[in-house]
Amino acid sequence: LDKMAKTTGSGAVDTKMALLAGLLSDATPKEAKYIMRTVTGNLRLGIADMTVLDALAIAYGGGKDARELTERAYNISSDLGRVAKVLAEQGLEGIKQFQVVVFEPIRPMLAERLSSPEEILEKLGGKCIAEYKYDGERVQAHKKGDEVVLYSRRLENISDQYPDAIELVKEHVKATEAILEAECVAVDLDTGEMRPFQELMHRRRKYEIEQAMEQYPVSLFMFDALYVDGKDLTLEAYPVRRKALEKALKESDRVKAAKHILTSNIAELEAFFEEAIAEGCEGLICKSIGKDSVYQAGARGWLWIKYKRDYKSEMTDTVDLVVVGAFHGRGKRAGTYGALLLAAYNPETDTFETVTKCGTGFTDKDLAELPQMLLKHVIAHKHSRVNSTLEADVWFEPKLVLEILGAEITLSPIHTCAMGSIRKGSGLAIRFPRFTGKYRTDKAAEDATTSAEIVEMYRSQLKQISSA
Repeated sequence: LDKMAKTTGSGAVDTKMALLAGLLSDATPKEAKYIMRTVTGNLRLGIADMTVLDALAIAYGGGKDARELTERAYNISSDLGRVAKVLAEQGLEGIKQFQVVVFEPIRPMLAERLSSPEEILEKLGGKCIAEYKYDGERVQAHKKGDEVVLYSRRLENISDQYPDAIELVKEHVKATEAILEAECVAVDLDTGEMRPFQELMHRRRKYEIEQAMEQYPVSLFMFDALYVDGKDLTLEAYPVRRKALEKALKESDRVKAAKHILTSNIAELEAFFEEAIAEGCEGLICKSIGKDSVYQAGARGWLWIKYKRDYKSEMTDTVDLVVVGAFHGRGKRAGTYGALLLAAYNPETDTFETVTKCGTGFTDKDLAELPQMLLKHVIAHKHSRVNSTLEADVWFEPKLVLEILGAEITLSPIHTCAMGSIRKGSGLAIRFPRFTGKYRTDKAAEDATTSAEIVEMYRSQLKQISSA
């Protein structure tokens, strides 16, 4: 394996394949299984990063009190192996030396959601910065001199997909060193209008990028500054970070700071939301401006709140759910999947809780491609992190995330999402779910809609019914 890793140059792929084939031919079935998992970088142990951090803090940090420092080191380095090594060899003193470094991606901060401006302002202390929530791909741009690297929200290097965005960062970020967050949005350069997120899928192909850049150009809408010219901004309040962002940028038609307002007025927030929708955005991100409004790397919290609304659905928003199982199709759907078992993520228990079965909204092309798309995630039994009372025909590792619309959220004795949170013995389920056509390949399973968010949506739905 070491020889494979160090093999480069002409014919390297063939050499690596030959080395791997030789290794596998001498291995037992069990050895071959773990050799392949090691080579592909996916051990499939069913243990989440946060569980490992708990164990590390107890084993090497002297107890759970070390958890916060250990998690901070992981969140700003995204390197669990290095965190473990440093903690084991140097203890907490070594962990305290971790710093924000350019070209080491920072785990993204995530937002909670609410569906009314009244609730949002109340939650954020009566005043907030509201920004457009653009319908694009979230990127973290790292710049040092003339070198720029773009990372996805899953912390993958996606620079090859966006050579034009790389040039935009070089031209429009004045700082010598910077880590900035942006939404990369497909645009019509003739009209300036934003195009649907799906057009960015053409950028995922390894070939014909030049053609894709021409047909599907992008703009960058910057929304946060995490590091600028030697200064770590992650522990600064959001207004300080926003000011640093604006100072670091040289704006143009294709690179701008996210459009925003500072408001304490419900009507003004609602009007700004309608404006965002009219301009092709998904809605707003409303941000705390308090002294504690730091960048919560790797965490979802109430410092950022999504304000989205789907007018075609009684549900107040779409949800991003994880495919954990499937049921075989019949009749016209024989040979493919008839429905998918979908789950929300519960970060408290680090499990995926089923919330619906979905077989609607898929095109013939989707139905033909789904079995192949999910093949690499098939497992022999229900995953250890999946909480389900239903028995699927096929089980998957929780990997693929789909965007789903539904008619409403109801109590369910069958599904396990937020079991017992509203009523003893009942979970929550989405009625009449429909796939929107959007595969959320930019999201890891742990970035999916949480069980707590489903609970909030259910309560919000009840309020709307009672006030109608």
